[in-house]
Amino acid sequence: MIVLIDAGNTRLKLGWIDPETAVRESHPLAIRHHDLHQIAAWLDHLAPAPRAALGVNVAGKALADALDELFRRRYGYAISWISGQAQAAGVRNAYDTPSQLGPDRWVSMIGLARHAHDGPQLLASFGTATTLDTLGPDPTGHAGGLVFHGGLILPGPALMRSSLASGTANLPEANAAPAAYPTHTQQAIGSGIAAAQAGALLRQWREGLERFGQAPRVYSTGGAWPQVEEEVQRGLARAQSDLNLPRQAAQWLPSPALDGLARLALSDAE
Repeated sequence: MIVLIDAGNTRLKLGWIDPETAVRESHPLAIRHHDLHQIAAWLDHLAPAPRAALGVNVAGKALADALDELFRRRYGYAISWISGQAQAAGVRNAYDTPSQLGPDRWVSMIGLARHAHDGPQLLASFGTATTLDTLGPDPTGHAGGLVFHGGLILPGPALMRSSLASGTANLPEANAAPAAYPTHTQQAIGSGIAAAQAGALLRQWREGLERFGQAPRVYSTGGAWPQVEEEVQRGLARAQSDLNLPRQAAQWLPSPALDGLARLALSDAE
């Protein structure tokens, strides 16, 4: 058994995989950074004891050190932390400097590859930051090859709300459902944030349609998805209708980073 760790900006997710059978956890453990004490109880229920731990970390060195210490004390080994790579598990990284790609984004692309079909895919991750990343066919024509083509990073919904509240004298930190024509300030802020998030996604969706000649299939993930889901799905459906394309709603993925780590664990075991 190998433990899988996705250490994000505000919370951690932990799962596991048996590389011999490819069996995965049914429900990952999701906790805040200050709840690391819960990991020991979760590990107590794993049998047999894990022989390794594989992870990605975007939350800083202090958190990585604390997790490493926990695994050293308990099992005698540190976590193998993944960084951006030029290629892994059948996916090529088109970043100019592959190591500069955030490890969570990289392994999420590897996880997204399990849903691969003949066309491009767009993963929209709505967290502390929003990332919009495209996985698609290899432009060199390599048969069966998948390439991370690049993507956008922008502030997530919570950062947009807090920046308005802290950077202005009179605007509150609002959290209201979007409306076409907001009639009060809370609604205006909530609608503006949802529109910005959905607009960025639709921009990348249209870029994918132009580059690949086929509309990307959209997948969503991240804790802030419920705040923008209505606006994203409405905008996507409208764009598909305007272009006479089949209706295809954004599909939720609970843990693409853990999925990618699981694929890496399996490829390492081969």
